[in-house]
Amino acid sequence: MSTHEARLQALREQLKADRLDGFVVPICDEHMSEYVGAYAQRLAWLTGFEGSAGSAAILPEDAAIFVDGRYTLQVRDQVDGNLWQYQSVPQTSVAEWLSHNAPQGGRIGYDPWLHTKSWVEQAKKALAERGAELVAVDTNPVDKIWPDQPEPSKAKLVVHPEELAGRNAHDKRQEIADWLQEKNADAVVLSALDSIAWTFNIRGKDVERTPVALAYAVVHKDGTADFYVAPEKMADDVAKHLGNAVRVHDRAAFARDLAALKGKHVVVDPERAVSAIFAGLEAAGAIVHAMREPVVLAKAIKNPVEIAGHRAAQARDGAAVSKFLRWLSVAAPKGGQTEISAQDKLLAFREETGLLQDLSFDTISGAGPNGAICHYRVSEESNLPIEMNSLYLVDSGGQYRDGTTDITRTVPVGEPTQEMRDRFTRVLKGHIALARAHFPAGTRGGQLDTLARQYLWEVGLDYAHGTGHGVGSFLSVHEGPQRIAMSAGGQAGTDEPLRAGMILSNEPGYYKAGEYGIRIENLVLVVERDIPGAEKPVLGFETLTFVPIERRLIDVSMLSPAERQWVDAYHAKVVDIVGPQLDGDDKAWLTAQCAPL
Repeated sequence: MSTHEARLQALREQLKADRLDGFVVPICDEHMSEYVGAYAQRLAWLTGFEGSAGSAAILPEDAAIFVDGRYTLQVRDQVDGNLWQYQSVPQTSVAEWLSHNAPQGGRIGYDPWLHTKSWVEQAKKALAERGAELVAVDTNPVDKIWPDQPEPSKAKLVVHPEELAGRNAHDKRQEIADWLQEKNADAVVLSALDSIAWTFNIRGKDVERTPVALAYAVVHKDGTADFYVAPEKMADDVAKHLGNAVRVHDRAAFARDLAALKGKHVVVDPERAVSAIFAGLEAAGAIVHAMREPVVLAKAIKNPVEIAGHRAAQARDGAAVSKFLRWLSVAAPKGGQTEISAQDKLLAFREETGLLQDLSFDTISGAGPNGAICHYRVSEESNLPIEMNSLYLVDSGGQYRDGTTDITRTVPVGEPTQEMRDRFTRVLKGHIALARAHFPAGTRGGQLDTLARQYLWEVGLDYAHGTGHGVGSFLSVHEGPQRIAMSAGGQAGTDEPLRAGMILSNEPGYYKAGEYGIRIENLVLVVERDIPGAEKPVLGFETLTFVPIERRLIDVSMLSPAERQWVDAYHAKVVDIVGPQLDGDDKAWLTAQCAPL
């Protein structure tokens, strides 16, 4: 019996002991984080799936794992199809699957600290159609059978100074207090870790790749706050930084202390707070207002200090990535390089800056067919050699104290085929169309997505991921609320108006399963544009990422004069920004890569 088969069997036995007929296991923590600490990696432990989004449903005889289009190939590589049915989201959902498969009259368990209120309502409704019920558990059954489950991190909090944050924490709390007064509310619960980090100007090391600390906060309409964190994580400088207006409590007391909000009007964000918080407040007799908490938008619109920091981080990171690409151009054709050796070399170049705090996500280092797996993560088992006459895709980023980076480049090793050049050029044309776009204030990300896909659509091709996500300021590499993606299926963020100061990615791609993947990703800043004769305010994008785009993959005959001009102007700027940081062979390579088309 395999390890994962034994774990599935153990869970079924535990469910029987808990008088449950099924259980739902999401990738999530108590803060609805995208990336979670090792202690919360229940789905990976149970199934072997290592993606950053997915869920599983376990019944006495059946079990299914649910992933979106980014992970269609990965889930089949990592999860045993004899044990688990593969289900695609959004075509189906956990609730829908349970409505067809749960035993009549069955009791299906869920952990209320790992699901949103809307998910609970949807699942209850679906199960009611089967005469089955959804049951909140006090202790997660996976935790009961996971013998060496890691402890939550004990890392100390660190202060994020005002010279990097651009605003002090007192002013941020006051802005939240003013918002609460406007809404006739007494308090807001903050449970999203990046909202808490931004509000209090603190950072942490509790979640890999995202510099946040496990904490909760309640901010009141008088500007004071209650802050919940494990006592061993506090340091004197952090206590001094938080000041007298912030009362510090043990994180373990948070659920109990919700009772203190009895009779108060409390704002809770339904997208970012788990159902247990809603249930705790309702049981206490608080008047709950389900609406987006005010930090989400304030955090997304970067202030001038954050924008300056981001530019500095991008320039530094661009030099590290350029050095890596130069190294790869020499080392890969000689043979002997693999996905892991390349990924390690890229990390070494970033570490040479002396300022890297962490990666901003696990590097996607995909050779040949692995490049076609959108969110691939290399392991010893999957590690492929980088071979001649193939494509290598590398999507990576760094966390620096002044900014968070995210960049993808696609590199030919040896001679690319004409098909590869055609597909790459179509992706590039889409990237340029988005980069050059002007749009009226109020335009949503979902309205711009088609610009990046149009040249692939012309020949019946597409890609199964969004075109752009928001990016934080030494925070989460995937930051809401803004997003550039197809609006179908009501994807979060696609209906969010873009505003000056927001940072997003521009990353169209193309993936030929079993052969190769292509993606070109830069980060962009939403800026105001002065258009003569415009009758309403106009916005556009300023590109922030500066690293050469692989010229051997560009079919110049497919570019319009304006597109060629964009590429040449972009490369001229790469030379201006990155060139002074390089010397010798690195500088010579950069100059050649950035020569006009």
